[in-house]
Amino acid sequence: MKDAHSIELESIIELATLLAQQNDFQEILRLTTKKAADMMKAESASILMINPQTRHTIKTIHREGQNADEQMTHFIHTNISGWVIDNKSSFITPNLLKDKRFRRELFKKSSIHSVVCVPLKTECIIIGTLLLISEDESVFSDENLTNLEKLAAIVSPFLRNVQRIEQYFTSPILRENLRSKYEAHGLLGKSKEFIELLHSIEAAAHCDVRVLLEGKSGTGKELIAKAIHQSSDRFSCPFITIDCGAIPEHLMESELFGHMKGAFTGAATTRKGLFEEAHTGTLFMDEITNLPIDLQAKLLRVLQEGEIRPLGSNTTRKVNVRVITAASSSLKEMVQDKQFREDLFYRLMVYPIHIPSLEERSEDIPLLATHFMRIFSKQQNKEIENFHEEVIDFMKAHSWPGNIRELENFVERMVTLVPKGKKQIDIKLIPPEFKKEIEELRQSTELNKPLNESLADYEETLIRQALGDNNWNQSKAARALGISEQTIRYKMQKLGIEKS
Repeated sequence: MKDAHSIELESIIELATLLAQQNDFQEILRLTTKKAADMMKAESASILMINPQTRHTIKTIHREGQNADEQMTHFIHTNISGWVIDNKSSFITPNLLKDKRFRRELFKKSSIHSVVCVPLKTECIIIGTLLLISEDESVFSDENLTNLEKLAAIVSPFLRNVQRIEQYFTSPILRENLRSKYEAHGLLGKSKEFIELLHSIEAAAHCDVRVLLEGKSGTGKELIAKAIHQSSDRFSCPFITIDCGAIPEHLMESELFGHMKGAFTGAATTRKGLFEEAHTGTLFMDEITNLPIDLQAKLLRVLQEGEIRPLGSNTTRKVNVRVITAASSSLKEMVQDKQFREDLFYRLMVYPIHIPSLEERSEDIPLLATHFMRIFSKQQNKEIENFHEEVIDFMKAHSWPGNIRELENFVERMVTLVPKGKKQIDIKLIPPEFKKEIEELRQSTELNKPLNESLADYEETLIRQALGDNNWNQSKAARALGISEQTIRYKMQKLGIEKS
Protein backbone atom coordinates (compact mmCIF):
# COMPACT_ATOMS: atom_id res chain seq x y z
CA MET A 1 0.00 0.00 0.00
CA LYS A 2 1.32 3.46 -0.90
CA ASP A 3 2.26 5.92 1.81
CA ALA A 4 0.30 9.13 2.47
CA HIS A 5 2.93 11.29 0.78
CA SER A 6 2.67 9.35 -2.52
CA ILE A 7 -1.12 9.46 -2.39
CA GLU A 8 -1.10 13.24 -1.87
CA LEU A 9 1.27 13.74 -4.82
CA GLU A 10 -0.91 11.52 -7.04
CA SER A 11 -3.97 13.58 -6.04
CA ILE A 12 -2.16 16.79 -7.03
CA ILE A 13 -1.26 15.33 -10.46
CA GLU A 14 -4.87 14.13 -10.99
CA LEU A 15 -6.15 17.61 -10.07
CA ALA A 16 -3.82 19.22 -12.63
CA THR A 17 -5.17 16.85 -15.31
CA LEU A 18 -8.76 17.73 -14.39
CA LEU A 19 -8.21 21.49 -14.34
CA ALA A 20 -6.64 21.39 -17.80
CA GLN A 21 -10.02 20.19 -19.12
CA GLN A 22 -12.15 22.81 -17.37
CA ASN A 23 -13.52 26.18 -18.48
CA ASP A 24 -16.05 26.58 -15.67
CA PHE A 25 -14.62 28.86 -12.98
CA GLN A 26 -16.97 27.67 -10.21
CA GLU A 27 -16.19 24.04 -10.96
CA ILE A 28 -12.44 24.72 -10.69
CA LEU A 29 -13.03 26.32 -7.28
CA ARG A 30 -15.12 23.34 -6.14
CA LEU A 31 -12.64 20.72 -7.32
CA THR A 32 -9.69 22.57 -5.76
CA THR A 33 -11.24 22.97 -2.32
CA LYS A 34 -12.67 19.43 -2.35
CA LYS A 35 -9.30 17.90 -3.27
CA ALA A 36 -7.41 20.01 -0.72
CA ALA A 37 -9.83 19.13 2.12
CA ASP A 38 -9.74 15.41 1.31
CA MET A 39 -5.95 15.28 0.89
CA MET A 40 -5.22 16.98 4.20
CA LYS A 41 -8.20 15.46 6.08
CA ALA A 42 -9.43 18.97 6.90
CA GLU A 43 -12.94 19.78 8.10
CA SER A 44 -13.20 22.78 5.80
CA ALA A 45 -11.30 24.32 2.90
CA SER A 46 -11.92 27.73 1.37
CA ILE A 47 -10.50 30.02 -1.29
CA LEU A 48 -10.29 33.77 -0.80
CA MET A 49 -9.49 36.01 -3.76
CA ILE A 50 -8.18 39.59 -3.99
CA ASN A 51 -10.14 42.03 -6.15
CA PRO A 52 -7.96 42.31 -9.31
CA GLN A 53 -9.15 45.85 -9.96
CA THR A 54 -8.53 47.53 -6.59
CA ARG A 55 -6.06 45.07 -4.95
CA HIS A 56 -7.60 46.21 -1.65
CA THR A 57 -10.74 44.15 -1.11
CA ILE A 58 -10.82 40.41 -0.50
CA LYS A 59 -13.70 37.95 -0.57
CA THR A 60 -14.24 34.27 0.17
CA ILE A 61 -15.51 32.94 -3.13
CA HIS A 62 -15.84 29.23 -2.36
CA ARG A 63 -15.94 26.97 0.69
CA GLU A 64 -16.00 23.17 0.85
CA GLY A 65 -17.07 21.33 4.02
CA GLN A 66 -19.18 22.34 6.97
CA ASN A 67 -18.37 24.46 9.98
CA ALA A 68 -20.79 25.31 12.77
CA ASP A 69 -19.85 29.00 12.86
CA GLU A 70 -19.59 30.36 9.31
CA GLN A 71 -19.12 33.92 10.54
CA MET A 72 -16.15 32.95 12.72
CA THR A 73 -14.64 30.89 9.88
CA HIS A 74 -14.81 33.92 7.61
CA PHE A 75 -13.24 36.09 10.36
CA ILE A 76 -10.36 33.60 10.76
CA HIS A 77 -9.80 33.33 7.00
CA THR A 78 -9.76 37.10 6.55
CA ASN A 79 -7.25 37.66 9.35
CA ILE A 80 -4.93 34.81 8.40
CA SER A 81 -5.10 35.75 4.71
CA GLY A 82 -4.11 39.28 5.71
CA TRP A 83 -1.05 37.86 7.49
CA VAL A 84 -0.15 35.65 4.49
CA ILE A 85 -0.51 38.56 2.03
CA ASP A 86 1.46 40.99 4.22
CA ASN A 87 4.28 38.51 4.89
CA LYS A 88 4.19 36.90 1.42
CA SER A 89 4.53 33.56 3.17
CA SER A 90 2.53 30.44 4.01
CA PHE A 91 1.01 30.00 7.47
CA ILE A 92 0.66 26.91 9.66
CA THR A 93 -0.21 26.53 13.33
CA PRO A 94 -1.11 23.54 15.54
CA ASN A 95 -3.17 25.76 17.86
CA LEU A 96 -4.53 29.07 16.60
CA LEU A 97 -5.71 30.16 20.05
CA LYS A 98 -2.11 30.17 21.35
CA ASP A 99 -0.42 31.54 18.21
CA LYS A 100 1.64 34.62 19.12
CA ARG A 101 1.54 36.07 15.60
CA PHE A 102 -1.93 37.43 16.40
CA ARG A 103 -3.29 39.63 19.15
CA ARG A 104 -4.04 37.69 22.32
CA GLU A 105 -7.60 36.35 22.53
CA LEU A 106 -8.38 37.48 18.96
CA PHE A 107 -9.85 34.04 18.23
CA LYS A 108 -11.00 33.14 21.76
CA LYS A 109 -14.60 32.50 20.66
CA SER A 110 -13.52 29.99 18.04
CA SER A 111 -13.37 26.20 18.42
CA ILE A 112 -10.86 25.97 15.54
CA HIS A 113 -7.29 24.97 16.42
CA SER A 114 -5.27 23.64 13.47
CA VAL A 115 -4.91 25.99 10.50
CA VAL A 116 -2.82 25.95 7.32
CA CYS A 117 -2.98 28.69 4.68
CA VAL A 118 -0.96 29.15 1.48
CA PRO A 119 -0.87 32.00 -1.05
CA LEU A 120 -2.18 31.58 -4.59
CA LYS A 121 0.35 33.31 -6.85
CA THR A 122 0.81 33.97 -10.56
CA GLU A 123 3.74 35.90 -11.98
CA CYS A 124 4.95 36.48 -8.40
CA ILE A 125 1.71 38.31 -7.55
CA ILE A 126 -0.59 36.99 -4.82
CA ILE A 127 -4.12 36.69 -6.22
CA GLY A 128 -5.67 34.93 -3.21
CA THR A 129 -5.26 32.29 -0.50
CA LEU A 130 -6.24 28.68 0.14
CA LEU A 131 -7.11 27.94 3.79
CA LEU A 132 -7.72 24.62 5.58
CA ILE A 133 -9.01 24.34 9.16
CA SER A 134 -9.70 21.68 11.79
CA GLU A 135 -11.09 21.78 15.32
CA ASP A 136 -8.44 19.27 16.47
CA GLU A 137 -4.93 20.31 17.47
CA SER A 138 -1.78 19.51 15.45
CA VAL A 139 -3.65 18.04 12.47
CA PHE A 140 -1.45 19.52 9.74
CA SER A 141 2.23 18.65 9.31
CA ASP A 142 5.07 20.46 7.55
CA GLU A 143 4.78 17.81 4.82
CA ASN A 144 1.09 18.73 4.40
CA LEU A 145 2.13 22.37 4.06
CA THR A 146 4.69 21.52 1.36
CA ASN A 147 2.14 19.52 -0.64
CA LEU A 148 -0.48 22.24 -0.25
CA GLU A 149 2.01 24.79 -1.62
CA LYS A 150 2.56 22.49 -4.63
CA LEU A 151 -1.19 22.23 -5.14
CA ALA A 152 -1.53 26.02 -4.92
CA ALA A 153 1.25 26.48 -7.50
CA ILE A 154 -0.64 24.22 -9.94
CA VAL A 155 -4.07 25.75 -9.30
CA SER A 156 -3.19 29.47 -9.35
CA PRO A 157 -2.70 29.90 -13.13
CA PHE A 158 -6.03 28.17 -13.79
CA LEU A 159 -7.87 30.52 -11.44
CA ARG A 160 -6.45 33.56 -13.20
CA ASN A 161 -6.65 32.24 -16.76
CA VAL A 162 -10.19 30.90 -16.44
CA GLN A 163 -11.40 34.31 -15.24
CA ARG A 164 -9.96 35.77 -18.46
CA ILE A 165 -11.45 33.00 -20.62
CA GLU A 166 -14.94 33.45 -19.12
CA GLN A 167 -14.73 37.23 -19.50
CA TYR A 168 -13.57 37.37 -23.11
CA PHE A 169 -14.25 34.11 -24.90
CA THR A 170 -16.64 31.61 -23.30
CA SER A 171 -20.31 32.24 -22.65
CA PRO A 172 -21.37 30.01 -19.74
CA ILE A 173 -24.22 27.66 -20.56
CA LEU A 174 -27.50 29.38 -19.68
CA ARG A 175 -29.39 28.10 -16.65
CA GLU A 176 -32.55 27.32 -18.64
CA ASN A 177 -30.58 25.60 -21.41
CA LEU A 178 -28.86 23.46 -18.77
CA ARG A 179 -32.18 22.54 -17.16
CA SER A 180 -33.73 21.73 -20.53
CA LYS A 181 -30.77 19.57 -21.57
CA TYR A 182 -30.87 17.38 -18.46
CA GLU A 183 -34.67 17.18 -18.25
CA ALA A 184 -34.29 14.96 -21.31
CA HIS A 185 -32.17 12.66 -19.10
CA GLY A 186 -34.89 12.59 -16.41
CA LEU A 187 -33.24 15.13 -14.09
CA LEU A 188 -35.71 17.79 -12.91
CA GLY A 189 -35.32 20.77 -10.60
CA LYS A 190 -34.79 24.51 -10.38
CA SER A 191 -33.27 25.05 -6.92
CA LYS A 192 -29.81 26.54 -6.44
CA GLU A 193 -28.49 23.19 -5.17
CA PHE A 194 -29.87 21.36 -8.22
CA ILE A 195 -28.42 23.87 -10.71
CA GLU A 196 -25.01 23.52 -9.02
CA LEU A 197 -25.35 19.74 -9.43
CA LEU A 198 -26.11 20.16 -13.14
CA HIS A 199 -22.99 22.29 -13.57
CA SER A 200 -20.93 19.51 -11.97
CA ILE A 201 -22.54 16.87 -14.20
CA GLU A 202 -21.91 18.99 -17.31
CA ALA A 203 -18.27 19.53 -16.34
CA ALA A 204 -17.72 15.83 -15.49
CA ALA A 205 -19.18 14.78 -18.84
CA HIS A 206 -16.49 16.70 -20.70
CA CYS A 207 -13.47 15.12 -19.02
CA ASP A 208 -12.88 11.38 -19.35
CA VAL A 209 -11.97 10.62 -15.72
CA ARG A 210 -13.35 8.54 -12.86
CA VAL A 211 -16.29 10.07 -11.00
CA LEU A 212 -17.42 9.41 -7.42
CA LEU A 213 -21.09 10.20 -6.66
CA GLU A 214 -21.84 10.59 -2.96
CA GLY A 215 -25.40 11.07 -1.75
CA LYS A 216 -28.14 9.47 0.30
CA SER A 217 -30.16 6.52 -0.93
CA GLY A 218 -32.86 7.43 -3.45
CA THR A 219 -31.25 10.63 -4.74
CA GLY A 220 -30.94 9.35 -8.32
CA LYS A 221 -27.26 8.42 -8.53
CA GLU A 222 -27.73 5.90 -11.38
CA LEU A 223 -29.72 8.46 -13.38
CA ILE A 224 -26.89 10.98 -12.89
CA ALA A 225 -24.22 8.44 -13.88
CA LYS A 226 -26.17 7.67 -17.06
CA ALA A 227 -26.54 11.40 -17.82
CA ILE A 228 -22.76 11.86 -17.50
CA HIS A 229 -22.18 8.91 -19.84
CA GLN A 230 -24.74 10.07 -22.43
CA SER A 231 -23.29 13.60 -22.46
CA SER A 232 -19.71 12.35 -22.84
CA ASP A 233 -17.68 11.24 -25.85
CA ARG A 234 -18.49 7.62 -24.91
CA PHE A 235 -22.26 8.12 -25.42
CA SER A 236 -22.45 5.62 -28.31
CA CYS A 237 -20.62 2.90 -26.31
CA PRO A 238 -22.03 0.53 -23.62
CA PHE A 239 -23.28 1.80 -20.26
CA ILE A 240 -23.14 -1.12 -17.81
CA THR A 241 -24.33 -1.03 -14.19
CA ILE A 242 -23.69 -3.22 -11.16
CA ASP A 243 -25.04 -2.91 -7.62
CA CYS A 244 -22.16 -4.08 -5.43
CA GLY A 245 -24.59 -4.75 -2.58
CA ALA A 246 -26.84 -7.05 -4.60
CA ILE A 247 -24.24 -9.61 -5.79
CA PRO A 248 -23.14 -12.43 -3.41
CA GLU A 249 -19.51 -12.00 -2.37
CA HIS A 250 -18.36 -15.33 -3.87
CA LEU A 251 -19.75 -14.35 -7.30
CA MET A 252 -18.51 -10.75 -7.38
CA GLU A 253 -15.07 -11.43 -8.91
CA SER A 254 -16.55 -13.51 -11.74
CA GLU A 255 -19.23 -10.86 -12.31
CA LEU A 256 -16.65 -8.09 -12.68
CA PHE A 257 -13.77 -9.84 -14.46
CA GLY A 258 -15.38 -12.93 -16.04
CA HIS A 259 -14.29 -16.58 -15.85
CA MET A 260 -13.04 -19.43 -18.00
CA LYS A 261 -14.88 -22.71 -18.49
CA GLY A 262 -14.21 -25.01 -15.53
CA ALA A 263 -12.74 -22.21 -13.38
CA PHE A 264 -15.04 -23.27 -10.51
CA THR A 265 -17.93 -25.61 -9.85
CA GLY A 266 -20.81 -24.58 -12.09
CA ALA A 267 -18.66 -22.67 -14.63
CA ALA A 268 -19.94 -24.67 -17.62
CA THR A 269 -18.96 -22.01 -20.17
CA THR A 270 -16.51 -19.16 -20.55
CA ARG A 271 -18.17 -15.86 -19.64
CA LYS A 272 -17.21 -12.21 -20.09
CA GLY A 273 -17.16 -9.98 -17.03
CA LEU A 274 -18.77 -6.55 -16.81
CA PHE A 275 -15.46 -4.77 -17.41
CA GLU A 276 -15.17 -6.50 -20.80
CA GLU A 277 -18.82 -5.82 -21.60
CA ALA A 278 -18.26 -2.12 -20.81
CA HIS A 279 -15.10 -1.92 -22.99
CA THR A 280 -14.85 1.60 -24.59
CA GLY A 281 -17.88 2.65 -22.54
CA THR A 282 -18.78 3.27 -18.90
CA LEU A 283 -19.14 0.93 -15.90
CA PHE A 284 -21.30 2.30 -13.10
CA MET A 285 -20.56 0.62 -9.75
CA ASP A 286 -23.33 1.50 -7.29
CA GLU A 287 -22.84 1.09 -3.52
CA ILE A 288 -19.09 0.61 -3.92
CA THR A 289 -18.87 0.53 -0.10
CA ASN A 290 -20.09 -3.09 -0.25
CA LEU A 291 -17.10 -4.28 -2.30
CA PRO A 292 -15.13 -6.86 -0.24
CA ILE A 293 -11.61 -5.87 0.84
CA ASP A 294 -9.85 -8.55 -1.27
CA LEU A 295 -11.72 -7.38 -4.38
CA GLN A 296 -10.84 -3.77 -3.57
CA ALA A 297 -7.17 -4.69 -4.16
CA LYS A 298 -8.03 -6.32 -7.51
CA LEU A 299 -10.14 -3.34 -8.59
CA LEU A 300 -7.25 -1.03 -7.70
CA ARG A 301 -4.97 -3.02 -10.00
CA VAL A 302 -7.48 -2.80 -12.86
CA LEU A 303 -7.67 0.98 -12.45
CA GLN A 304 -3.87 1.29 -12.33
CA GLU A 305 -2.98 -1.11 -15.16
CA GLY A 306 -6.08 -0.96 -17.36
CA GLU A 307 -6.24 -4.74 -17.63
CA ILE A 308 -8.21 -7.65 -16.17
CA ARG A 309 -7.58 -11.35 -15.60
CA PRO A 310 -10.67 -13.62 -15.75
CA LEU A 311 -10.98 -16.35 -13.14
CA GLY A 312 -9.15 -19.47 -14.29
CA SER A 313 -7.10 -17.63 -16.93
CA ASN A 314 -3.30 -17.16 -17.01
CA THR A 315 -3.42 -14.16 -19.34
CA THR A 316 -4.55 -10.59 -18.90
CA ARG A 317 -6.77 -8.58 -21.22
CA LYS A 318 -6.62 -4.83 -21.81
CA VAL A 319 -9.82 -2.86 -21.17
CA ASN A 320 -10.70 0.77 -21.80
CA VAL A 321 -13.48 1.59 -19.35
CA ARG A 322 -14.57 4.78 -17.62
CA VAL A 323 -15.56 3.90 -14.05
CA ILE A 324 -18.24 5.87 -12.19
CA THR A 325 -18.83 4.80 -8.59
CA ALA A 326 -21.53 5.74 -6.10
CA ALA A 327 -21.87 5.54 -2.32
CA SER A 328 -24.77 6.38 0.00
CA SER A 329 -22.48 6.48 3.07
CA SER A 330 -19.23 8.39 3.51
CA LEU A 331 -16.27 6.65 1.88
CA LYS A 332 -13.91 8.98 3.73
CA GLU A 333 -15.27 7.79 7.10
CA MET A 334 -14.93 4.17 5.98
CA VAL A 335 -11.27 4.84 5.12
CA GLN A 336 -10.73 6.33 8.57
CA ASP A 337 -12.37 3.25 10.14
CA LYS A 338 -10.10 0.95 8.04
CA GLN A 339 -13.14 -0.50 6.23
CA PHE A 340 -12.11 0.76 2.80
CA ARG A 341 -8.66 0.98 1.19
CA GLU A 342 -7.25 4.51 1.24
CA ASP A 343 -5.33 4.07 -2.02
CA LEU A 344 -8.50 2.87 -3.81
CA PHE A 345 -10.47 5.77 -2.33
CA TYR A 346 -8.11 8.29 -3.93
CA ARG A 347 -8.18 6.37 -7.22
CA LEU A 348 -11.98 6.57 -7.31
CA MET A 349 -12.29 10.13 -6.05
CA VAL A 350 -10.76 11.81 -9.11
CA TYR A 351 -13.95 13.79 -9.77
CA PRO A 352 -16.18 13.85 -6.66
CA ILE A 353 -19.79 15.07 -6.93
CA HIS A 354 -22.14 15.53 -3.96
CA ILE A 355 -25.78 14.64 -4.73
CA PRO A 356 -28.10 16.82 -2.60
CA SER A 357 -30.89 15.08 -0.71
CA LEU A 358 -34.54 16.08 -1.24
CA GLU A 359 -34.39 17.88 2.11
CA GLU A 360 -31.53 20.03 0.76
CA ARG A 361 -33.52 20.89 -2.38
CA SER A 362 -37.10 21.03 -1.01
CA GLU A 363 -37.89 23.80 -3.51
CA ASP A 364 -37.91 21.10 -6.21
CA ILE A 365 -40.50 18.86 -4.50
CA PRO A 366 -43.64 20.33 -6.21
CA LEU A 367 -41.95 20.09 -9.62
CA LEU A 368 -40.91 16.46 -9.09
CA ALA A 369 -44.28 15.48 -7.61
CA THR A 370 -46.16 17.01 -10.56
CA HIS A 371 -43.88 15.16 -12.98
CA PHE A 372 -44.60 11.82 -11.27
CA MET A 373 -48.34 12.64 -11.05
CA ARG A 374 -48.53 13.13 -14.84
CA ILE A 375 -46.67 9.88 -15.54
CA PHE A 376 -48.84 7.74 -13.22
CA SER A 377 -52.04 9.53 -14.23
CA LYS A 378 -51.36 8.64 -17.87
CA GLN A 379 -50.45 5.05 -16.97
CA GLN A 380 -53.72 4.62 -15.08
CA ASN A 381 -55.89 6.40 -17.70
CA LYS A 382 -56.84 9.21 -15.33
CA GLU A 383 -57.08 12.96 -15.97
CA ILE A 384 -55.55 14.39 -12.80
CA GLU A 385 -54.43 18.00 -13.25
CA ASN A 386 -52.95 19.15 -9.95
CA PHE A 387 -52.46 18.79 -6.19
CA HIS A 388 -54.45 20.66 -3.57
CA GLU A 389 -52.32 23.37 -1.92
CA GLU A 390 -52.43 21.52 1.40
CA VAL A 391 -50.92 18.41 -0.24
CA ILE A 392 -48.10 20.54 -1.69
CA ASP A 393 -47.45 22.06 1.75
CA PHE A 394 -47.30 18.60 3.30
CA MET A 395 -44.88 17.25 0.69
CA LYS A 396 -42.57 20.25 1.12
CA ALA A 397 -42.58 19.88 4.91
CA HIS A 398 -42.09 16.08 5.02
CA SER A 399 -38.49 14.88 5.50
CA TRP A 400 -38.47 12.10 2.80
CA PRO A 401 -35.66 9.89 4.17
CA GLY A 402 -35.98 7.76 1.01
CA ASN A 403 -35.59 10.91 -1.10
CA ILE A 404 -36.86 11.02 -4.72
CA ARG A 405 -37.60 7.29 -4.78
CA GLU A 406 -39.86 7.62 -1.72
CA LEU A 407 -41.60 10.73 -3.15
CA GLU A 408 -42.25 8.87 -6.42
CA ASN A 409 -43.81 5.90 -4.59
CA PHE A 410 -45.90 8.28 -2.45
CA VAL A 411 -47.31 10.07 -5.53
CA GLU A 412 -48.05 6.78 -7.31
CA ARG A 413 -49.94 5.59 -4.25
CA MET A 414 -52.10 8.75 -4.18
CA VAL A 415 -52.79 8.67 -7.94
CA THR A 416 -54.00 5.08 -7.51
CA LEU A 417 -56.49 6.25 -4.86
CA VAL A 418 -57.95 9.08 -6.99
CA PRO A 419 -61.43 8.15 -8.33
CA LYS A 420 -61.95 8.20 -12.11
CA GLY A 421 -63.02 11.64 -13.30
CA LYS A 422 -61.52 13.53 -10.34
CA LYS A 423 -58.95 16.11 -11.47
CA GLN A 424 -57.26 17.03 -8.18
CA ILE A 425 -55.37 15.12 -5.50
CA ASP A 426 -56.69 16.47 -2.22
CA ILE A 427 -55.55 16.02 1.37
CA LYS A 428 -58.10 13.27 2.05
CA LEU A 429 -56.16 10.91 -0.21
CA ILE A 430 -52.98 11.06 1.84
CA PRO A 431 -52.44 7.65 3.51
CA PRO A 432 -53.59 7.27 7.15
CA GLU A 433 -50.06 6.94 8.60
CA PHE A 434 -49.42 10.60 7.71
CA LYS A 435 -52.59 12.04 9.33
CA LYS A 436 -50.86 12.97 12.59
CA GLU A 437 -48.08 14.75 10.74
CA ILE A 438 -50.68 16.69 8.69
CA GLU A 439 -52.49 17.86 11.82
CA GLU A 440 -49.22 19.01 13.39
CA LEU A 441 -48.36 20.88 10.19
CA ARG A 442 -51.78 22.58 10.15
CA GLN A 443 -51.44 23.69 13.76
CA SER A 444 -47.90 24.96 13.20
CA THR A 445 -48.93 26.85 10.07
CA GLU A 446 -51.93 28.48 11.73
CA LEU A 447 -49.96 29.48 14.84
CA ASN A 448 -47.18 31.07 12.83
CA LYS A 449 -49.37 33.06 10.42
CA PRO A 450 -50.58 36.64 11.01
CA LEU A 451 -54.39 37.04 11.08
CA ASN A 452 -54.61 38.76 7.69
CA GLU A 453 -52.66 35.90 6.05
CA SER A 454 -54.86 33.26 7.67
CA LEU A 455 -58.00 35.07 6.46
CA ALA A 456 -56.58 35.43 2.94
CA ASP A 457 -55.72 31.71 2.87
CA TYR A 458 -59.20 30.77 4.04
CA GLU A 459 -60.77 33.10 1.46
CA GLU A 460 -58.61 31.61 -1.31
CA THR A 461 -59.55 28.06 -0.24
CA LEU A 462 -63.29 28.89 -0.37
CA ILE A 463 -63.02 30.53 -3.81
CA ARG A 464 -60.95 27.67 -5.25
CA GLN A 465 -63.41 25.13 -3.84
CA ALA A 466 -66.37 26.99 -5.38
CA LEU A 467 -64.63 27.30 -8.73
CA GLY A 468 -63.70 23.62 -8.71
CA ASP A 469 -67.25 22.57 -7.82
CA ASN A 470 -68.60 24.66 -10.74
CA ASN A 471 -66.04 23.60 -13.37
CA TRP A 472 -64.34 27.02 -13.06
CA ASN A 473 -67.45 28.89 -14.19
CA GLN A 474 -66.97 32.23 -12.44
CA SER A 475 -70.65 33.26 -12.57
CA LYS A 476 -71.84 30.04 -10.94
CA ALA A 477 -69.03 30.13 -8.35
CA ALA A 478 -69.90 33.74 -7.43
CA ARG A 479 -73.56 32.81 -6.92
CA ALA A 480 -72.57 29.84 -4.76
CA LEU A 481 -70.48 32.16 -2.57
CA GLY A 482 -73.14 34.86 -2.45
CA ILE A 483 -70.96 37.53 -4.07
CA SER A 484 -71.01 39.35 -7.41
CA GLU A 485 -69.14 38.14 -10.50
CA GLN A 486 -67.11 41.39 -10.44
CA THR A 487 -66.08 40.69 -6.84
CA ILE A 488 -64.94 37.13 -7.52
CA ARG A 489 -62.84 38.33 -10.48
CA TYR A 490 -61.23 41.00 -8.30
CA LYS A 491 -60.51 38.42 -5.57
CA MET A 492 -59.05 35.96 -8.08
CA GLN A 493 -56.71 38.62 -9.44
CA LYS A 494 -55.72 39.77 -5.94
CA LEU A 495 -55.05 36.24 -4.65
CA GLY A 496 -53.41 35.01 -7.85
CA ILE A 497 -56.01 32.31 -8.48
CA GLU A 498 -55.75 30.83 -11.96
CA LYS A 499 -56.99 27.63 -13.52
CA SER A 500 -54.08 25.15 -13.81
